[in-house]
Order: sequence, then C-alpha cells, then structure tokens
Amino acid sequence: LGHPVALWQLSNIEMWERFSYYGMRALLAVYVATTFFSTYGDQANAEASLVYGGYTALVYATGIIGGYIADHVLGYQRSILLGAIIMAAGLFVLLIEDLHWFLVGLALIVAGNGLFKPNISTMIGKLYKPGDVRRDSGFTIFYMGINLGALIAPLITSAWIGATWGFKWGFFAAGIGMILSTLFLGNITQEKVGVGHGLH
Repeated sequence: LGHPVALWQLSNIEMWERFSYYGMRALLAVYVATTFFSTYGDQANAEASLVYGGYTALVYATGIIGGYIADHVLGYQRSILLGAIIMAAGLFVLLIEDLHWFLVGLALIVAGNGLFKPNISTMIGKLYKPGDVRRDSGFTIFYMGINLGALIAPLITSAWIGATWGFKWGFFAAGIGMILSTLFLGNITQEKVGVGHGLH
C-alpha cells in the first residue's frame, strides 16, 4: 500500500504485544482474588483491585523512563527487544502460584512495558521523513494492529483457555503471544526501519 515494509512488521510485533498485555489483564483481577485472597472473604475483590490498579498505573508511568533510556542509553531497537524479553519472562513468572513471585512477575512486565511501548511508536514515526503525507495513514495501520490484538486477546486467553483449563494457562497463552512478538522483533534490522531518519 505504498508504506515501508517495516510498518507491517512493527504492526505485527505490536499486535502480539497487545495480545499479551490485554490477554493477561483480562485474567488478572479474578485470578488474584481467587488464588491469593480467597480467604479474605468480602475483602478479596478489594485486595485484588489494589493489585490490578497498582499494576495498570505503573505500566503507564514507566513509559517516561523507558523513553529516556532509549534516547540516551540503549537506542530504540535494543530497548524494545530488551523490554519484550523482560515482559515474556514476567508473564511466565506469573505461572508460579505464590503471591511474592506473582508480584515479581508483574514488576517485570511493568519494567519491560516501559522499555517497549513508547519506543515502538517512536520507531513508526522514524519510518517517514518530515512532511511525508503517508505518516498519518501509517499510524492508522499501526493502531489497527493494536486494536486487533486487544480484541482477540480476552476471547482466547480468558473466555476460551482460562475458562476451559484454568486462568493460569491464560497467562501462559499471553506469554506465548509475547514470545511471538519477540521473535518477529528479532527479524527487524536497522536497514528495514530506516537508518538515516534519526533512528539509533
């Protein structure tokens, strides 16, 4: 459609990352309430909400730090790849049915997301030279990938896998999605994303 090839690759990477994120988030509150706070009675949902709220708040807050690290330390591609690996590790740590390890897994996902999420959007912008009229439609295609991942994630991880085999395995499915994102990311090269457009 007249866009750089890397746009489609980055959209695919982001689709699987969003599948991972929204897939685990669809399970998070219910899993925490039933697995770790079931003895709390009426307070189980309140405790689970604190975990859920703290996690989602930190996910959005760490993007600033991740952007700084990419700009001044690692560069965009290395930051995204490192973030993807850390998130995948965190998702598999969630399979350990111990609250302390579960919180470690959430912390890893938060840290990885901070490196991944803001910088992949920046890479999309770097595909186009200043003033390129294709930029807006390029971001539209990119966000279609995001929306597709977010749409199918709860249906697969929660409504199907979680409901059939247990919520724990829904986290496993989300982890597989993150591994796919990481593998696709490994095929991105400097040449494909446009060296000379300010990408480093």
